[in-house]
Amino acid sequence: MPYLTTSPLLTWMIFTPAIGLGAILLLLSLRPLFKLSQPVIDQASRVFALVATTVVSVLAIMLWRGFDSQSAELQFIHHLVWIRAWNIEYFVATDGVSISMIILTAFVFSAAMIASLPWWGKLDDEHHPHFSKRRVPGYMVLFLLLETGVLGTFCAQDFFLFYVFWEIMLLPMYFLIGIWGAPPRVDEAGRVRGGPYAAIKFFLYTLAGSVLMLLAMIAIYYQSGPSQLVDGTATQHTFSLPALTAMAQQGVFSGAEPILGFGFTKLVFVFMFIGFAIKVPMFPFHTWLPDAHVDAPTPISVILAGILLKTGMYGILRFNLQIFSDAMVWAASGVAIFGVINIIYGAFVCLAQKDLKKLIAYSSVSHMGFCLLGLAALTPQGLHGCIFQMVSHGIISPMLFLIAGVIYDRAHTREIDIFGGLAHRVPEYAGITGFAFMASLGLPGLAGFIGEVLVFLGSFGAADQNFRWYVAVSAPVVIITAAYYLWTMHRMFLGKLNPRWSDLWDMNWRERLTLYPLGAVTLVLGFYPMPVFDLVDSSVTRLLAAAGGAV
Repeated sequence: MPYLTTSPLLTWMIFTPAIGLGAILLLLSLRPLFKLSQPVIDQASRVFALVATTVVSVLAIMLWRGFDSQSAELQFIHHLVWIRAWNIEYFVATDGVSISMIILTAFVFSAAMIASLPWWGKLDDEHHPHFSKRRVPGYMVLFLLLETGVLGTFCAQDFFLFYVFWEIMLLPMYFLIGIWGAPPRVDEAGRVRGGPYAAIKFFLYTLAGSVLMLLAMIAIYYQSGPSQLVDGTATQHTFSLPALTAMAQQGVFSGAEPILGFGFTKLVFVFMFIGFAIKVPMFPFHTWLPDAHVDAPTPISVILAGILLKTGMYGILRFNLQIFSDAMVWAASGVAIFGVINIIYGAFVCLAQKDLKKLIAYSSVSHMGFCLLGLAALTPQGLHGCIFQMVSHGIISPMLFLIAGVIYDRAHTREIDIFGGLAHRVPEYAGITGFAFMASLGLPGLAGFIGEVLVFLGSFGAADQNFRWYVAVSAPVVIITAAYYLWTMHRMFLGKLNPRWSDLWDMNWRERLTLYPLGAVTLVLGFYPMPVFDLVDSSVTRLLAAAGGAV
């Protein structure tokens, strides 16, 4: 069916960062003409980037206020023909699932941008690669390009357009980790590590997943051929997600001929699932994540944990569940098992970590396992818990990485055992760290608790009785999560102050400006999660109806 444009708001959100990076590139091209000094260009680049991310946040608030949470239909539609010969469209819109991710993206990118700005105080710029005065314009251009890619991914309603934005995310993240990340080094085992290694590993893993997605996209496009009927009307080959969803509900894909002896829907489902699972990241495709987190600059770790991991889960919701719901029912138990493995494996590996940033990275592997388990349950509580966990983790994990960045900026180390008694010297930092740890371990009253409880409730009530065993196995991991966070608190902050850190100073206003808003949202959603549930409820009902779930 044709979709008429109702609002260009999403287009403005997607391309406002691109306008900002265009302004920076224009400034660089005018440098010889006006003989602009490097400090002027650096400062102007920061201003352009900050204004662009701030405008996106304002537009996100407008989007939230104008969204009709009672409707499961697409809203804020902007629909144009892009490549007519192959029926490729510029089609962006939002529903309850995507709007929660769009708002989260605007919020987290604003925090990451503030964290990318220098602090003219005790912090020494030479210790912070992302503050390097020689590279500020390049950093800001790539940062803004990354934001455009992420927003486009969450807004796209055309598979081809989605894939373009998905690939746009890949390149800036590669350079941001490789150039502004940690310098090359050799670890205790004699292996080369550092930003370039982590960037290449991230690129290859993600590109491998993209190849599988590309194959699935081509197969879906040709299977949607003009011989098929939707509502009694002959259709063309299409990438339109609403059209593909309608075809799936009428059995177009389930009735397709097998490919190399494999059922069409199951094979395409597996290809897409692996492509998205790499980004989640799901065991055993997770090994790129710790390296990327440890070696990325702090603001990029914030975006990676807070947003990029959610693009993988969003893809599974949008494509695997929405279009191939019959295959999702077939694969539900397997997805749940991988989710349980993530939960258990990530938590136990955290116990062995000595680097604060690596501990937080593996905790993300564990927490994203809850999303997989809740999704696989195919129950209202499970799916609500999955999406809420995505939102809460997207708020709490940036707090954790910002906290790791605060101590690294001062001590130039993240080794947990080397600290001790820091609460005597930096009480404000100790307090916000304890708050973030409690939120991440799922303390009632904070946002991390809601998603996990709903996932367990939804999974225990799933139609498949095996899910009760999955809950029984994964629920005790909450104790392990508490153990590694409390043990970290004890080693870093309690006991006698290590004289080595006697001149450490507490948080500054740039750090407060990034951490306290995230903490406030964590507290509010912990007591009152309805703003998220109101947004996603209608869309969850529609997704479960497609999968035959009980609503």
